[in-house]
Amino acid sequence: MRRTAALLALLVTGWLAVGIGTAGPAAAHATLVATDPGEGARLDEAPEEVTLRFSEGVSLGAGYARVLGADQERVDAGTATVDGDVLTVPLRGDLPDGGYLVTYRVISADSHPVAGAFSFAVGDGELLTAGAQVAGTTDPVVGVLLPVARWVGYAGLALAIGVPVLAATCWPAGWRSGRLRRMATGGAVAVAAAAVATALLQGPYAAGAGVGAVADPALLAATARSGVGWAALARVVLALALLAALRAVWRRGSAGSPGRLVLPGVLAAGLVVATAAVGHPVAGPWPVLAVLAAAVHVGAMSVWLGGLAGLLAGVVRPEPAPAAVATAVPAFSRLAFGSVVALVVSGIVQSIREIGSPTALVETTYGGLLLVKLLLVAVVLAAAGVSRVWVQQRLGVRRRRRRRPVTVHAFAATPAAAAEPAPEELAAAGRDRAQAENAAEHAPALRRSLLLEAGLAAVVLALSAVLVATPPARTALAQPVDVVLPLEGSAGTSGSLQVSVDPARPGENALHLYLFDDAGRLTQPAEIRVTLTERSQEIGPLDVELEPAGPGHFVGDGMSIPGAGTWTLTTTVRLDEFTALTATTDIAVR
Repeated sequence: MRRTAALLALLVTGWLAVGIGTAGPAAAHATLVATDPGEGARLDEAPEEVTLRFSEGVSLGAGYARVLGADQERVDAGTATVDGDVLTVPLRGDLPDGGYLVTYRVISADSHPVAGAFSFAVGDGELLTAGAQVAGTTDPVVGVLLPVARWVGYAGLALAIGVPVLAATCWPAGWRSGRLRRMATGGAVAVAAAAVATALLQGPYAAGAGVGAVADPALLAATARSGVGWAALARVVLALALLAALRAVWRRGSAGSPGRLVLPGVLAAGLVVATAAVGHPVAGPWPVLAVLAAAVHVGAMSVWLGGLAGLLAGVVRPEPAPAAVATAVPAFSRLAFGSVVALVVSGIVQSIREIGSPTALVETTYGGLLLVKLLLVAVVLAAAGVSRVWVQQRLGVRRRRRRRPVTVHAFAATPAAAAEPAPEELAAAGRDRAQAENAAEHAPALRRSLLLEAGLAAVVLALSAVLVATPPARTALAQPVDVVLPLEGSAGTSGSLQVSVDPARPGENALHLYLFDDAGRLTQPAEIRVTLTERSQEIGPLDVELEPAGPGHFVGDGMSIPGAGTWTLTTTVRLDEFTALTATTDIAVR
């Protein structure tokens, strides 16, 4: 017992400490890196197109990309296109001088929408403000229904997989339990229903529309073409197939040969992968490892919590059968411990990928939710530890029966005499029976501990349903900026500018600029100017003092950013008396 407790404590410590304290690569939720024209740019002539570059691949799906004029009428031409992380919006020809507003809502690789807006001007036109044109928020009803659908799906998955695993590995008589059969059947139906609901809500979620748009043909078609749509379809098919594959086993009341459970096992594994391969794991670096870790996490959760629910409903009832308690409870205790180990190890991998920095736990919404989840999991594990101690005390010491050697003599005994059990075997059977009856008598204490586990686990599942739609802590935390921008002029693009801002937080920051010509060589301008603007707060433009640090290299040590927000850094370069170039990028300061 001490060894298992020490191992569990070590793994939990690793989940809480190593998983959140080890830096890793960024993952999930795209952010806007650069635009052309830049935010607040003033052009001599109208461009032919507008381009937006993001930190990772995006898709339009049910989203949009529009360019509006001062009269709020669209001036974009044709359909916007996406090539990897670059979104291109073609414009109508011969646009007049004036201000133009670019609004967008795209879908990042983890299936979550990213929305925003920026403006530019042609000639002497006035810059436009976003106002109500940016649908950057999710409809509140859709925002509530989606996590509820996910929670139903997770709970159903636990029942659809965990209950049959309990019967197959811990309690063979459970196949004859009508209550367990109904739980597993209801779980599979819940998985399918939740998948359908998720697919219907994904369109309004991606488009920023209300729940009344769930039947919109255009949104349904966009979802059907997306990864979310395919994953939902896979979950529906696999859940119903698992239900059909186990139907004969439940009717027969026995699994029979192990080969009859091979197909249900394959379907259950596919259902776990289809659940795990959506959202944060598929975005960012190392997606295969992330999906594998998520699949282990989901599978271990299903076996543990589904088996726990089955144990409560079928074995540890108010008046339990001693034989069922003696058979199922010790076996499930071992199965649950292995599941918890897998759950914690996979949680470490996921935490390393999604958190990255200890400060993210207290500075981001994702980190705060994860802290609450970890605290609840710690309480659940404590309750599980109490249950395991009960099992060890009541059922853990089982004396091994010793069979006495029997010398076989032909014609020495009658068949009835030969089959008579030895006194030692009768004594051992009596002790086992007494131990089982004693355990059943004290089962109410175990039931209370298991009910606490199950209740808190339901809350943990609800938090998990919210976490999968929350931007990971690493992407929500301020990060240094390092980007290469094209230098735009009246004659087109000429050269490039590398911009580095560290740490991109309110207060003093270090700014480094590197100016390159068309051949990629560092070049010295006649004049260079940098300004900071936060348009939503009506701050700026603020001039940034620069010092030369070498050919084509300028430094703004101590560049002050007044507060959090989306700041536009605009660089104006004058190569000679007649040639002026500009480059603009947005900096997310948190």
